Amino acid sequence: MTDATAPAPSAPLYRADALVEYADALLQKAGLAAPKAAVVARTLVEGDLLGHDTHGLALLAGYVKELESGGMTRDGAPEVLSDRPAAVLWDGKRLPGPWLMDQGMNLLVPRARELGTASLVIRRSHHIACLAVYMLRALQEDMLMLLACSDPNAASVAPFGGTQAVFTPNPLAMGFPLSQGGVMVDISASITTNGMSNRKRAAGETFAEEWLIDAAGKPSNDPQVLFDQPPGTLLPVGGLSHGHKGYGMALLVETLTAGLAGHGRADPPEGWGATVHVTLHDLNAFGGKEAFLRQMDHVAERCRANAPIDPAKPVRLPGEGGLKRRELQSRNGVRLHPSIARSLQDAEQRHGLRLAQALA
Repeated sequence: MTDATAPAPSAPLYRADALVEYADALLQKAGLAAPKAAVVARTLVEGDLLGHDTHGLALLAGYVKELESGGMTRDGAPEVLSDRPAAVLWDGKRLPGPWLMDQGMNLLVPRARELGTASLVIRRSHHIACLAVYMLRALQEDMLMLLACSDPNAASVAPFGGTQAVFTPNPLAMGFPLSQGGVMVDISASITTNGMSNRKRAAGETFAEEWLIDAAGKPSNDPQVLFDQPPGTLLPVGGLSHGHKGYGMALLVETLTAGLAGHGRADPPEGWGATVHVTLHDLNAFGGKEAFLRQMDHVAERCRANAPIDPAKPVRLPGEGGLKRRELQSRNGVRLHPSIARSLQDAEQRHGLRLAQALA
């Protein structure tokens, strides 16, 4: 969450547990089975606690609409398509992504403990929300986790040098523990995301830099170009000069997700969803936990102690700010972006609920 998009200091604060109860109730009102609603609600609020406020409760109104329309499956279990000790493939049957991820982690953790490494690929999942949230589990389990996600049903990013969308932002995440805290990387193959573009367009705002191109390939800072006809696209990481790097990342994610799943952009679209790859590595299966921490603690300290360009902005580790924000907001209240409450008003009217009371 950057300063440009962070909620104002005057924005209301909400108790995290009250937000979870509210989201749980709204999801159940929309038809989601209770055990699944609880997991999805908790995952969305965790996204806001970490500061990823385009992938927290900002998604709730969209999830409710998907449940009401049948785009998200309300109950059931994934179909196991392939099951080897260290490699599993599921058909998610368009069940809620956060719940599938929760079930997938429950499956992988004991297998990774036994085998050293275990991977799960899920095709036909619904949207999985904030990837950084799942890195918390890696820190708790003392494991190295890799997570990649693509949505074969949509496209907003062109290959480097092109003007027609082929990819989604294709996020890639990694988490691992340190002796104190841990590292949580949550990045995408595009410079910015669809969620942030949608928020800025709704607010009539533009980006500070030219992170998009229009259909003719002209650079732009206006998210409206994504909605023009013909549409523009998001630029890959590296932009106009070094976008081959983001292009390569996008292809990596496609191979880990759609390629290994055998299901993706070559198949008919089904609506908002995801293809997911998760791998867990048990630290003790390789050099050992102590050796891992010795190496990564050393690297982390060299990063933190690095002379900053701006003394007011010391070097941080990926996820460090999110973990601090999570601790503070869990204790003092969650400051929601003002667009979130507005986005939920229609769903609240349909189901007779109101957003949790703000703290005084």
